[in-house]
Amino acid sequence: MNFAAQMFYSSYLSERLERLYSPRPALKASEEKDPFWQRDELRLGPSQPGGPSKCGHVSNGTVCRKPPLIEPERLKDFGEEELLNGDVRVLGTKVVGGSEIMLMEPRKTRRISEFRIVPRPLIEYLRFEDISAAAFRIQTGIQKTPCTYSRLSKQYGMDIYLKKEHLHYTGSVKERGVLYLLTSLTQAQQRKGVIVASDCNFSMAVAHHAVELKIPVFVIMPSCCSSPRLRIYRDYGAMVISYGGTSHDSQNHARHLATENGYLYLEEDENAAYLAGLGTVGIEIYEQVSKLDAVVIPAAGQYGLLAATAAAIKHLNSQILVIGIEPEGFPLLLQSLKTNGPIKDIHSNPNKKLYGDLMERSLGVNTFELAKKLVDRVISVSEEDSLVAMLRFQEFERSTVDTEGAMGLAAILAGQLPELKGKKVAVVVSSANMELELMRQCVDRALVLDDRVSKFSVQLGEWPGDMAKLLDFLSREDVRLLDVCHRRQSEKSDLFKAKVECVVETRDKTQSAQLRKALSERYPSICWLDR
Repeated sequence: MNFAAQMFYSSYLSERLERLYSPRPALKASEEKDPFWQRDELRLGPSQPGGPSKCGHVSNGTVCRKPPLIEPERLKDFGEEELLNGDVRVLGTKVVGGSEIMLMEPRKTRRISEFRIVPRPLIEYLRFEDISAAAFRIQTGIQKTPCTYSRLSKQYGMDIYLKKEHLHYTGSVKERGVLYLLTSLTQAQQRKGVIVASDCNFSMAVAHHAVELKIPVFVIMPSCCSSPRLRIYRDYGAMVISYGGTSHDSQNHARHLATENGYLYLEEDENAAYLAGLGTVGIEIYEQVSKLDAVVIPAAGQYGLLAATAAAIKHLNSQILVIGIEPEGFPLLLQSLKTNGPIKDIHSNPNKKLYGDLMERSLGVNTFELAKKLVDRVISVSEEDSLVAMLRFQEFERSTVDTEGAMGLAAILAGQLPELKGKKVAVVVSSANMELELMRQCVDRALVLDDRVSKFSVQLGEWPGDMAKLLDFLSREDVRLLDVCHRRQSEKSDLFKAKVECVVETRDKTQSAQLRKALSERYPSICWLDR
């Protein structure tokens, strides 16, 4: 009912009530004897004329109820009444001259079957807007690393651009995700502090940036951690505590301290803020290299770098290929793609010294879904190829990287990406954190794998000058003698003979092949030792 109808009905009702309760006129003599409620004409219902009603007093069709205190003359105000079988029918009063009132139609009643459940669109776990916000937030705390043209491009027939993320302060790309993660914490949590419990690139990034942001940071390390590594964390300004003999002991102790003291226990996982920070690599690559054809990214750790960078690259240009590289000894993503679901663990024995940090991580559900949707291809590289790639970085790029940082270039060196010949390719160099002694061993091993260092044994007589002739021959071949061992034999068959073992280094594979041929012709008893 609209406003006009309400006003009309209100005025009409007030007028009728005024007439109803106005002073009654004087009664006639005949009416003074019999009250009006005892008159026969007011007895409702079937009755015989002149006789009382069988059902007693009837008022408004209801038996034995007191009649209303309304005079019969006033009943006309509510319409004419008719006595029909004890029922009262009230005819509506028609107002002449009034405007017609249009009432609203009632709502249409819908059946339950008409209601359809419309599925809501799924919320994307990592949006490009989140990555853009992270890039804006961390631009003052993270340097924009160069993406330079590599001198290895002509050698492998493609334009290779190296995104040198190993040039960050802690030597790892994970600084991007860590900084955005720490700045996303509440002020209350920042005042309480954070705690980590693993010796990895993630922990070093947390230690450095937490101190820069004035956030208390605690690092729990097992007793087996080397002194140089512990000194690095202390130099960053973190509180370092040695506990337990294994990494699991230190992690459990860190969780216990976090629960008791209110610290935030941080570990590398698929946190949305952490992934958004890692995705800023893709934005920088797209800005630094024009007309890019492919991006090669190491799929290590929590695989967050691969998934987040792919999300940024595919949003900017869906035609750019995104290729993930992971170690052959731990192909977690490849096996997960085959089973169409993330695998928590696989039965493999990779080199713990080289891939120990990678083995302690797992593949999250959200990260797997992003990689499955956005990554075009996943390739596994062998340990030998990664070591040779590390050697190429030192020789051609004057950079020292670890096995994780060299995996992208290793796939190109091994010839596993022939479809990228003649195209522009960006390779992400993710990290360069490796202990000095381990780095030296890796270089020595890489020289052997690259046929640059050879080891052979030859039998010489005990005549004076035989050893000098061998050394003179090696000097004329322009090779570098790294080690020599002279051993006397005690067997009767080798009487008056001596066994000489030599380790030599050549310039390249061509010189190594020439040396092998020349030594075999001069010393038929030569034996080349296994690599």
